[in-house]
Amino acid sequence: MSKASAKNTTKRKMPFFERYLTAWVFLCIIAGVALGHFFPAPFQAFGEMEIAQVNVPVAILIWLMVIPMLLKIDFSTLHHVKEHWRGVGVTLFINWAVKPFSMALLGWLFIRGFFSDWLPADQIDSYIAGLIILAAAPCTAMVFVWSNLSDGDANFTLSQVALNDTIMIFAFAPIVGLLLGLSAITIPWDTLLLSVGLYIIFPIIVAQLWRKWIFTRPHHYQVLNGVLKKLHPVSLSALLLTLVLLFGFQGKQILAQPMIILLLSIPILIQVYFNSGLAYWLNRRFGVAHCIAAPSALIGASNFFELAVATSISLFGFNSGAALATVVGVLVEVPVMLSVVKIVNSSKDWYELRAEK
Repeated sequence: MSKASAKNTTKRKMPFFERYLTAWVFLCIIAGVALGHFFPAPFQAFGEMEIAQVNVPVAILIWLMVIPMLLKIDFSTLHHVKEHWRGVGVTLFINWAVKPFSMALLGWLFIRGFFSDWLPADQIDSYIAGLIILAAAPCTAMVFVWSNLSDGDANFTLSQVALNDTIMIFAFAPIVGLLLGLSAITIPWDTLLLSVGLYIIFPIIVAQLWRKWIFTRPHHYQVLNGVLKKLHPVSLSALLLTLVLLFGFQGKQILAQPMIILLLSIPILIQVYFNSGLAYWLNRRFGVAHCIAAPSALIGASNFFELAVATSISLFGFNSGAALATVVGVLVEVPVMLSVVKIVNSSKDWYELRAEK
């Protein structure tokens, strides 16, 4: 296939919203900052709608975002894990033993170290907390797009995501709590555990019950695809509204120091390339097929930014540096992950040469 044909194929496969996610985020930045500046009262009212330190409007928006994504996941596919145990092992190692800790290290080096003179002193700990929360949850939805673009094995991708979601129920709060504690940040454990219940356990239960009901219907796969198609714009709207709310609160800080977004993106970029490269290399060393190694590297690099945004807002509030840091993750997600897709696709011959040896 020629380069031009490959490029056209990628454009054809990449859904419209996902392809231009970075552009939508920029538009939300502009809209949120403008609305927050000219109409601050509604944003303050939204910010005060809390129950047990959880913002109710954000919780509803996150459910609208996450539940359609979780509808795609069939936890019965977990039995496929044993078929690709080496690729699964590499991905689990990267997701749970490397990524959160490498991001914490990068946060300490860059945010508290190299960039501290250019950042608000009272927000440095909060920025680090946001980066840690962002890295502590593996991506759930977008990895299906990345796997498709890299010709990844569908059964592996589905079973790996189902396994990660299961582990996330038990591991997300302890890892975040540990790393925040090491960063000398006070941990509101009650709010953190409540966030796990609200943004992980509750959506998984609702999605799986809904999925189970759908599969009692005739032509259930057609029904499921129809539901997902109808929910996609709802999920999109919820994400965009959440970002507008967030930037409505963050507008003054962003306008005062626009370089903050650039500085926060640097450790995120390093973390993505480091973790995807390490996963890809480990799979090659273990002789894993490229159709497994590619999605393994992509799952190891991407983040569940919807959960990260919601948890940061619950723990630290709309105005926090933590909330802003997680949104920067949304901002860089698509262009960076597309570059990783391009790397794993263009290096397939090199990868398979090692496998043959």
